[in-house]
Amino acid sequence: MPAPRHARPLAWLWLLLVAAVLAHQWHFWRSGNLQSDVLALLPVDDARPDVAAVGARIADQGARQVVIVLSSSDADATRRAAAVFAQALADAGTGLVPAASNADWFAEARGFFAPFRDRLLTAAQRESLATADTDALAAQALARLYGPLAGARLTPWSDDPLGLWPDWWAERAAGLDAGGDDLVRDADGRAWAVLRYELRDSAFRLDGVAHLQSAIDAAIRRADDGALRVLPLGVPLHAEAAAVQARSEVNTIGVGSLAAVLLLVWAAFGSLRPILLVALSLAVGMLAAVSATALVFGEVHLLTLVFGASLVGVAEDYGIHWFACRQGTQVPRWALLRSLLPGLSLALATSALAYLVLGVAPFPGLRQMALFSAVGLAAAFLTAVLWFPWLDHGPVRVTWLSRRIGRSLAAWPVLRPGVAGFAAAAVLAAVCVAGLLRLQVDDDLRSLQSSPQSLVDAQRDAVSVLRLPSPAQFFLVTGDTAEEVLQREEALTQRLRVAVADGTLAGWRAVSDWVPSRQRQRENAALSASVEGAVLARVAQQLDDDVPRPPRAIGTLEPEAWLASPASLPARALWQPDVDGAPASVVLLDGLAGPQAVAAVASLAYGLPGVEWIDRVGQMSSLLGEYRGTMSALLIAGHVLTFVLLLLRYGREAWRASLPTAIATALTVALLALLGQPLQLFTILGLLVLLGMGIDYGIFLLEHRGDPASWLAVCLGAASTWLAFGLLALSATPALRAFGLALLFGIGLVWLLSPLFRRRADESMPPVRSDGSHAY
Repeated sequence: MPAPRHARPLAWLWLLLVAAVLAHQWHFWRSGNLQSDVLALLPVDDARPDVAAVGARIADQGARQVVIVLSSSDADATRRAAAVFAQALADAGTGLVPAASNADWFAEARGFFAPFRDRLLTAAQRESLATADTDALAAQALARLYGPLAGARLTPWSDDPLGLWPDWWAERAAGLDAGGDDLVRDADGRAWAVLRYELRDSAFRLDGVAHLQSAIDAAIRRADDGALRVLPLGVPLHAEAAAVQARSEVNTIGVGSLAAVLLLVWAAFGSLRPILLVALSLAVGMLAAVSATALVFGEVHLLTLVFGASLVGVAEDYGIHWFACRQGTQVPRWALLRSLLPGLSLALATSALAYLVLGVAPFPGLRQMALFSAVGLAAAFLTAVLWFPWLDHGPVRVTWLSRRIGRSLAAWPVLRPGVAGFAAAAVLAAVCVAGLLRLQVDDDLRSLQSSPQSLVDAQRDAVSVLRLPSPAQFFLVTGDTAEEVLQREEALTQRLRVAVADGTLAGWRAVSDWVPSRQRQRENAALSASVEGAVLARVAQQLDDDVPRPPRAIGTLEPEAWLASPASLPARALWQPDVDGAPASVVLLDGLAGPQAVAAVASLAYGLPGVEWIDRVGQMSSLLGEYRGTMSALLIAGHVLTFVLLLLRYGREAWRASLPTAIATALTVALLALLGQPLQLFTILGLLVLLGMGIDYGIFLLEHRGDPASWLAVCLGAASTWLAFGLLALSATPALRAFGLALLFGIGLVWLLSPLFRRRADESMPPVRSDGSHAY
């Protein structure tokens, strides 16, 4: 049979497209547009985009910061270790540059706030001034004037006779007792040194090599005398660990899957030509998938590459099916293609549909995976259909393995109505019911944590030592004006003060701590003027000299001036100038741990207008649950839609292709539940992909009526797919592991079940046309 007229032009056109893909690959891998943030897999709260943006901005503040906390029981040893450690990092050339010195910032901030000193009072100072005895305050003022520390003041005595400003600054320090040389001490008496770095853009390499961690480990070896404790933390360290993990898994899953597929092809067909052509279809599929994803999204997520590596176990089905049907037959290649094309096209459609359903959920990372997989399958399909008839010359010999596999189908039982059939159905139903009774659901975002435990532990301990706030849980304060926001924030911090007193909370960070509302500033100024005036008058009587109160600044401290000054550096990120078209602020919390503490603190927003508790972890977990329900409904709808598509081609025989996948889906959920694996969103997503791939086996067996060549293709395809996704189940990324586990069970079950629903040997077969295709 001669080649169709359009076959040659289409083959050349596909060659041009593949050449374009290769050119794009050259530029893409040199640009390094790879994303490693696991949070990119998570949904965005479309109902509150401005609030989501606030959380993202707060989290992004530390996106390029690395903090190293060192400690020992001896202050001098800690200083020496910090110096050695800093020099070792500088010698390593990691791109980490020391952050700005706090000493430089304090000098600028002190000068900025000095004119407004009488308006800056702590809550304890306001309470003390309102009830204090004038004579006692006068005696304390004289002691400060003539005491041994009279020269160690932040301001001249006459500007702050009551000594209020040092206490205000101490509260702004929010926590630890600072020692000399930037050392801080905790309750256990250990001396801690804090080294702060920022990562330059040019050094932010996500190439799968642990540049930062290796440099830190080397610095530890140089600085550690046996008693040093080092706690590294920072987003770049987690990003680098994710890149290292992804590279390892790509090598394991991708290379392992490719090797397994090629080994299977060699064992089944016994020649080099099938191996080379199947490898060609896989390579074109993977490269086209990378290019399409990069062009649409502007970048490729590292986890997309890990997930895409498992695509090797699926995309080879088209090539394997071609060679299985070519094996030991003299049917002309173009006639064979014509007979295979309907089944292969339907298999591609169902698989691509299942992958594209992943893109329904608003997960940027999952949308990448969906596009990557659909394009990769389509490219592998087109390579096999458009090139194989031209490139595959000569016979494909029958091997021992292919002969054994092809003949094994005859020994496979066929379910039919009767005692055995009903008994098998009863057993399957019992397993499903037992599994459903033990089914547990886990939508907690924390279950997706994949960073190394050492980094997680170090971050937890460092946060405890430094009392760093969590950017995932905070209060959002909104108002029509900046003044209204600050007043509402002050009402909130009044309640937070009670929570700190009862131990529920360690502290907080708020803009109003630095810039009180105008109303609060006027109250503070009036209180300061009244008390200081009385105290200075009493001091003047005792000194028998005039002690005038110096003039104060006119006007109030405004948020705009504070934001424009370096003085705002510690809390600038807390001010949000535009949330839903109005100003807002964020109040971060220190030392919040445990669900009971979270619930208690969240309740503090009750009854306060414009104050909202934001729990990004809780909200993300809730969204994960919502989308798990949505995708579960889509899974059911997908089974129904697929059955309708099969009905259009196979009529009343369609159930033979669809029922095995439906049973395998139910059994997979039950078996995972019996093994203690909770039902997660990514489990459902794995079952969606199972729908597209599992249906293929039923299609191939139904399309070719149990032909041994078709069974050979099903077995080889199932084996390679099962191995690919079985390796995914070994991933250290929880989301991919849940996905892989679902397919590990599902693929094996579909392979076992599909032959049970094939036609029996004694059933009538449809006639075959002269071109080799079946007449339905």
